[in-house]
Amino acid sequence: MSLISVSDLWKSYRWQGRNVEALRGLSLSISEGECFGLLGPNGAGKTTLLRILATMLPPDRGEIRIAGVELRRQPEHIRRTLGYVGQQGGTDIQATVFQDLLLQAHLYGLRGQAARRRVSEVLEQLELSSLASRPVSSLSGGQRRRLDLALGLVHRPPLLLLDEPSLGLDPVSRRQLWECLRDLRAQGTTIVLTTHYLEEADQLCTRLAIIDKGSIIADGSPARLKQESAGETLILTLAPSGSANVRQQAGELLGTCSFVRAVHEEDSEQLRLSVEHGESALPAVLHLLEEAGLTVSSLVLERPSLDDVFFRYAGRSLKKAQAETAGPGARSAFAWKGR
Repeated sequence: MSLISVSDLWKSYRWQGRNVEALRGLSLSISEGECFGLLGPNGAGKTTLLRILATMLPPDRGEIRIAGVELRRQPEHIRRTLGYVGQQGGTDIQATVFQDLLLQAHLYGLRGQAARRRVSEVLEQLELSSLASRPVSSLSGGQRRRLDLALGLVHRPPLLLLDEPSLGLDPVSRRQLWECLRDLRAQGTTIVLTTHYLEEADQLCTRLAIIDKGSIIADGSPARLKQESAGETLILTLAPSGSANVRQQAGELLGTCSFVRAVHEEDSEQLRLSVEHGESALPAVLHLLEEAGLTVSSLVLERPSLDDVFFRYAGRSLKKAQAETAGPGARSAFAWKGR
């Protein structure tokens, strides 16, 4: 069942005397129970889209429905159904962890023992109970990010919107946060997150949209996107032999196979085979070469990355796209903070 439906969404800003289109006719549908990722470089429109879904920015045009409710007509109802965690978080560094969460519970209408009980539940859920009496200012980056999550969850929203949830975290804290998000999804929470970390999208997302320059350029599960865009690669090293054209022999033989998309010659003894399904192709390749009297000294299976997918659809790597939008004003134009 579709929880979020976005149709023909447009949003632009005035920046340095010119009109900048942050979103350009974007459409998508997100189902209940998904962990849906928006992957793309800074300036792609990810934060703008999330802020519009959270009712923090008005769209220029387009239709958005969340749980069947039209966003422009009933924004107050939409706000009660979601939790939003921005890049900077929303913690009060002067309060204790418990006080910060209790205030959030009060803002959503919880009072008395019900509020305190709910705060205790969220603290336990995100493994923050031992930090309840600590000032927020004393927390590490990873602990504070988990507190941001707790603030977004205290009113039990079925939908959680996360903008760059692991931005700035060290690898250990990032993986701890990922485990928290996996647990939340297992408990039934629908998660929509933005990221420019390829590994994060691959690890967490059941489905993702690759977004660039305000438009979605690809949509699907990480596995399907990688398979469709790049297939897989077998790197084949042939054992030295008396024949001078051993690489040519192997290339011609394997080039006739239906499961081999292309054969690329690397050096005098190595071939790169583009194949559809590497695990099934590997034994078939070995069998064919053995029958032809050709000996393989090593065979490596390389799986495509999400950067390969981005390159296919955008015509450049994600790292290059990041560099292109890293100049002055890129984030201000696209990831507006409401200044």
